[in-house]
Amino acid sequence: MSRRILSQGPSAATATVPRVDDDFATGPLISPDELAAALGRVTVLDVRYVMGGPAGRGEHAAGHVPGAAYVDLDEDLAGPPGRGGRHPLPDEARFAGAMRRAGVRADRPVVAYDDWQGRAAARAWWLLRFHGHPDVRVLDGGWTAWREAGHVVETGETAPEPGDFVVSPTKRMPAIGVEEVLGVDVLVDARAPERFRGETEPVDPVAGHVPGAVNVPTTANLDDRGRFLRPERLREAYAGVGADAAASVAAYCGSGVTAAHDVLAMEVAGIRAALYPGSWSEWVTDPSRPVETG
Repeated sequence: MSRRILSQGPSAATATVPRVDDDFATGPLISPDELAAALGRVTVLDVRYVMGGPAGRGEHAAGHVPGAAYVDLDEDLAGPPGRGGRHPLPDEARFAGAMRRAGVRADRPVVAYDDWQGRAAARAWWLLRFHGHPDVRVLDGGWTAWREAGHVVETGETAPEPGDFVVSPTKRMPAIGVEEVLGVDVLVDARAPERFRGETEPVDPVAGHVPGAVNVPTTANLDDRGRFLRPERLREAYAGVGADAAASVAAYCGSGVTAAHDVLAMEVAGIRAALYPGSWSEWVTDPSRPVETG
């Protein structure tokens, strides 16, 4: 193992380490300063990913949050593509094994980050929560925010002590299957507006959206610095499409990855939303399923 510290930023203010038995005590996000103060007492996952680009392992080796283990979205956070979509949920045993290799423990908080404004990190957050981990956060602003705050950067490989994470029968986040999609009160489509409207479709074979869906692109969750909007602003944005704490709400996207970003944003806003993991890439595998455009 070869690790090197690149830089040392200003000391962070004291922060309370999230307690695993205090569910959502401070919400699903953590700031760079809070994470810096908690290093050594949390498990950090580097989930850097670029859709259609190279894996982020090289980026991780070039610089990462100290102690962060690299997690590959395609290998560790998704199953093989097929009728279940382009990024179906991973096999539970495979996912648990990947998390143990990354050092994830049931009694230790987890923080995930990326350099994609939280979209890949939200997938890790959702999967861990769905499979029963009691305390998972996303670094607000990700790698960019960590660097801008001047915090320590480490290079080289990491070899975390293996964790003890196992999949729990207690699902801490809801999910829906393809047969339930049309039955929710509010179905949120997290894709870009032009894909939602069916004007363009660069990835999947059919353009358009699930009938009745409303569009809240992931960019609408963020400010101009790539940080999540304040809870009250997110509540207002989602209320505008009918999503609130009293409604049954689910989110989907192209393949089930970026929809987790909308689920995370709604969690910040106090709205518990389900994920439709198969998303559009599963929906369009059956030509009998209805499609809308516009």
